Amino acid sequence: MTRYFEVHQRDGAARIGKLLLKETIQTPFIIDTRSLGSPESLIIDGGSLWKYRDPEKGENHFREMRQIAGEDVLIILPHQDLTPEAPHELAIKLAERSEIETNGATGIIYIPGQTVKEHDLYVMEGAGCFDNNARHFLNTLIEMKNEISPDTAVYAPNICTPENLAMLVYLGIDVLDNTKAIVAGHNDIYLTAAGQFYLDALAELPCRCSACSSTDTSKLMEMDKKSRAAILERHNINAMEAEAALVREKIRAGMLREYIEGQCRVKPWLTALMRLADAQYNYMESKSPIARNNGLIATCGESQNRVEIVRFARRIHERYTPPEKDILLLLPCSAKKPYSLSNSHWKFINALGKSRKYVHEVIITSPLGIVPRELELTYPAAHYDTTVTGYWDAEEKEWVASCLEKYLSQHQYTSIVAHVEDAYRLICNMVAEKLGIDIIYTSLGSVTSPESLRNLSETMSGLCTGRKRGHEETQKDLMKAVADYQFGKGCGQILVPDGSIIKGPFPKHQVFVGKKQLVTLIPQYGTLAVTIDGVNAMSDQSKYTVKIDDFVPRGSLLAPGVIDADPSIRPNDEVFINGKNAIGVGRAVMSGEEMKKASRGVAVDLRHVKKIE
Repeated sequence: MTRYFEVHQRDGAARIGKLLLKETIQTPFIIDTRSLGSPESLIIDGGSLWKYRDPEKGENHFREMRQIAGEDVLIILPHQDLTPEAPHELAIKLAERSEIETNGATGIIYIPGQTVKEHDLYVMEGAGCFDNNARHFLNTLIEMKNEISPDTAVYAPNICTPENLAMLVYLGIDVLDNTKAIVAGHNDIYLTAAGQFYLDALAELPCRCSACSSTDTSKLMEMDKKSRAAILERHNINAMEAEAALVREKIRAGMLREYIEGQCRVKPWLTALMRLADAQYNYMESKSPIARNNGLIATCGESQNRVEIVRFARRIHERYTPPEKDILLLLPCSAKKPYSLSNSHWKFINALGKSRKYVHEVIITSPLGIVPRELELTYPAAHYDTTVTGYWDAEEKEWVASCLEKYLSQHQYTSIVAHVEDAYRLICNMVAEKLGIDIIYTSLGSVTSPESLRNLSETMSGLCTGRKRGHEETQKDLMKAVADYQFGKGCGQILVPDGSIIKGPFPKHQVFVGKKQLVTLIPQYGTLAVTIDGVNAMSDQSKYTVKIDDFVPRGSLLAPGVIDADPSIRPNDEVFINGKNAIGVGRAVMSGEEMKKASRGVAVDLRHVKKIE
């Protein structure tokens, strides 16, 4: 809980926020450690308590600092620093001395196991000791994040460089410092986002910042050490500030993950951090939006482990129910999205002809695994782009095969047909052998050749008996599948009930019950926008519901107005507002857990609100 820090934009665990001090500070922010002790600074280090035998003298010193600085300057409370290896009992005992009752913005050293009180900033003590120790750093950070309020800033001192800044922010660090940049400058080390270089090993300076533009390596080497250190220090700080500005832009664009997948290759421990963070699915998923305004670019092996892809696969397994058809057709993906608008899929659809009403179509793809036709619009199925080489590595094949295996183990068909070639066919063979099922293959060398399409058509015509779905039923199947994917299994039946009708051409379907419109399909994300009548239909459900007090919200619902919220809510989710005096619907700006714990910030951007008479 804080009065002085507010988050304005999120990209997973990464955030852009503001420290609302005498002058507003935008985060991610880099503290100039040379000014931490200055009374003119906006962030002041209260200093060490080791120098005070009497704790009361330390408290008095802090109160003097507060009196001089004012309440709108953040002071890190006086503390007794210890290395991470220090006995935990000692750390807890000494931490109690740091808790000083005070007004104004405060920061404090976080000690695991300590009773967490309300502060605006928490310091990850000894962060610099975790450099090159990815597992220890991440475990410490996640433990800290789970204990403190989500609307407080996290400061990791003495660890940041231009090469690791993006990864630290990606994991949830808000405040960093330039300690390493300054030290490197005095050791003839030249920092860049691509790594560090000893000055005497550089033939030229790979930067054109204000510190570098008027000199070169030979001139720098001829200078005395003090003059040279001043220029290198200035360049290193410039490089760090430039990287911070770029990272903020990546957060605004929702593209930080794509950036760190390349940036983490600079150092092995950064790649390890990304992989370990992917393994901490609950931590990363709880902060990741359900959909983004941009495409998802998957260009490396780790891309298949990112939250959006794993979440999509899990929801198909846990929430998706296929339409009532007896024949499954497995198809390859296409470069154009959604698949049904691509040339290859148009050929498949034309080849099926009237048989299509008997057939359930599922697309095999990397890195998503499988995509039922009903969900081809839903993020990220229509929004991803991946490297196409014709070669699938072992991890790709294993991941996609596992998704297909789970699906076929869960849903039974009388006949399974695969119109695939190459890696797709190998994956189908792997799954068929493991499950002991038969798959009929219809492609004869190329999936789009006239011979293959003719064989597909003839094969499907011979199989097409049993359950079938008409055009209107197929439209309802799509809307139900999206509703279940978005809100949970069973919600499709509530929002697309028996007797409802579908209006509007694909992909702008609308569901009506009589004259009441319940939902609209939004092509941009492939998700549903719910009306007030849809909120009423979902009133018996607690899913994706935000409970508010006895007021009527307008425009935006702020976090202090939230009494309770479904913990499954993620940023950009469609959520239902439920209060004594009003109901409504809108788009979540933060997760459900954050809504409950935060004291500042917009919780929900409201679209419709209805006052209860």
